[in-house]
Amino acid sequence: MESTTDDQQHTVMFDSDNIQQTGGGTHDSSSRWQKATYDAKSIRQKITFSGRKFDVKTLPVDLYRVYETLKIRSGEEYALTNVFMIRTAIELHRAWHNTLLTAKILQQLKDKFQVRMTWELGVIKLKFHVEDGSHELQYKVPYDYDSEYQDLYMKIAVAYLDGHMTVHQALIYQSDTKRGKHTAKSGLFIRDFPGRLLVYPLEAATCAVIFFGGDWYDFGVTALTGFVSGLIEYLLVTIGGSAKLMVDVIVGVSTGLIASLFYRYDGEHTCLPAVFLGTLYWFFYGTAFVLGILEIISGELETGVVRFMAVAVKTFVLSLGTTFGMQIVLKEPKDAWFDYDGNCGNIDLDDQWWRIPLYLLCSASALGQYRFPIVDYWRALSVQLVGYEVQYQVFLFLRTRHSQDLQDTAAANLLGAIGAVVFAAIMSYFVESITYYYHARVLQRRKGKYSPFGEFLYSTCETYVRVTNRLGFGKKNDLVYLEMSEKLRKQREELEDTNHSRTDITLTEEEEMVFLEAVIQAEDLNIWALLMPTLYQLVPGSLIARLWFNTIFLPPLDSECKVIDGTDYNFVKPVQSASHAVFESLLVTAVSLALGTLIGFGVVEYGTYILTKLFCCKNENQQITSDPNASADSIGTINLRKSSRNFFSHTINENNPSSDLYTIDENDPASDSERNTEDTNVNEEAGFDDDNITETNNDLLQPLL
Repeated sequence: MESTTDDQQHTVMFDSDNIQQTGGGTHDSSSRWQKATYDAKSIRQKITFSGRKFDVKTLPVDLYRVYETLKIRSGEEYALTNVFMIRTAIELHRAWHNTLLTAKILQQLKDKFQVRMTWELGVIKLKFHVEDGSHELQYKVPYDYDSEYQDLYMKIAVAYLDGHMTVHQALIYQSDTKRGKHTAKSGLFIRDFPGRLLVYPLEAATCAVIFFGGDWYDFGVTALTGFVSGLIEYLLVTIGGSAKLMVDVIVGVSTGLIASLFYRYDGEHTCLPAVFLGTLYWFFYGTAFVLGILEIISGELETGVVRFMAVAVKTFVLSLGTTFGMQIVLKEPKDAWFDYDGNCGNIDLDDQWWRIPLYLLCSASALGQYRFPIVDYWRALSVQLVGYEVQYQVFLFLRTRHSQDLQDTAAANLLGAIGAVVFAAIMSYFVESITYYYHARVLQRRKGKYSPFGEFLYSTCETYVRVTNRLGFGKKNDLVYLEMSEKLRKQREELEDTNHSRTDITLTEEEEMVFLEAVIQAEDLNIWALLMPTLYQLVPGSLIARLWFNTIFLPPLDSECKVIDGTDYNFVKPVQSASHAVFESLLVTAVSLALGTLIGFGVVEYGTYILTKLFCCKNENQQITSDPNASADSIGTINLRKSSRNFFSHTINENNPSSDLYTIDENDPASDSERNTEDTNVNEEAGFDDDNITETNNDLLQPLL
């Protein structure tokens, strides 16, 4: 983040999320908040960009028509901002499927650029009401969890919000992101088929052992069924159309068929629940249970309930398909399903030294499913391990005292989620502090040398970039810019030398995109990119599957003989733990994880507030901007905007009810309707004239190409 002021002798010093005002000149201190004095302009503001324009003809037809109408009424920049918001919402929704946080960034864009738009973010369908409802766009956006794209699209939106990119640059960067230009080669390999096929068996096999009571024999069987499930999805997705609707049921049938063959013809010592649940773990979307609870708690009742029911039905389809496969091979599928003794739980994980390494391998496969950047695996694995260990150890400590209830499960999940959130926030703070030195130098946000400690941290970051590129995990553009930064430094010195003939700093089109990528990467990894895979490893996706299996295969009955008045009576009842406790455990686990996530963010938010008040002195009213043509933001607004992106608890709009209002431009014909009404709620039943546009796009296959 950078700053300019009207008085070039006045400097503003700040790191990526904390800003402090000082007098002119340099300032040295070991304090966290006084690391360096920034120049009035970073290298980004010294560069003369080419003015490359985004090609609006690449937009979907419906969105392009709305763009043309808005351009005529309110200008090109306003029209493109609307396009940017819609594209951002679509890709964030596809990548993390978290409506609450997607709405956060949209609200910030709306407030910042005074956009007259509202939206409805459902489980699958998105609706955008442009110009207070005069235009409506609808899109059907499927699940496709993607931590890398979620993080990149959030960073692009933040860069545009903070004035680090123009709207044309932001839109072009979005399109290049979809084309894979900002993804490492290793990420491209596991992002899509056929490289993605390697992740299926690894996740299935490790989950079968670490979560579902399988042994090493089951590990091998599950690896095979997992690989076959990946091949089936690859084939059906490639065919496309209605074939994609059959993925769940065919995957279920193949899993039940293969596992049953091993059970029948290899001595009946296969733990079928471990094989089934491990293989289908990929398809359960267990995170949706927690997100549904979070939405219900946050007041999005319709979306939360629909999400919870949708994932429950999806899980039932998978479970039912598996039983079809069992019927093909086995005469008594029910007996095979309940054949636990001697087949399941043969390994006591408490006594195994490899429990944590195996869990980390399982978590790494989950990161592969989430398309998490390999270069940051160490961060995500650390957060996943903390959440898992807190959950595991608390459960071990409490289970003997709560053998007749589920309080041990609730406490373990609650504290596990809190631990993961708090640790992720602490790690983000320290990583941002370390990488500060690297980004400040390569983006020329300050001059001169650091302290010996600062130089050491810069060298560490530079070495990390070079080593990860050598191994193929890092982005090539990171290394390209590192080499390019020396060239930019020399050109800046020539530009600031009054005796030199250089009048500007220009870059090629390719160099511009490399530079903008460096600016975007200076923003720290979004905390939710770390937490989504962590919650995925903690959520009860398998519990609802067990419930459905016990619905299909009625649990065994307990028979008890009692003598009443000299007469023998046989009382028969279903096993309580098999029929009801699973559903109860599902609710306890989902709700406790959701509450733990909320409490964890509350601890982070208020803990940060207290520490900031105790140790930091910031002028929250200081106006700063990184673009002379952009409206200035106060330090308090920037900090509030940043913190609210991660939390469900508040938005700028909620803290300032008037922030949604904007000044009416007397020369803007689009504002005529606002002069005659005080209620611009798009839900009011207003008539549409001939100029209004309602567009529907039910399958957005290539929204950004």
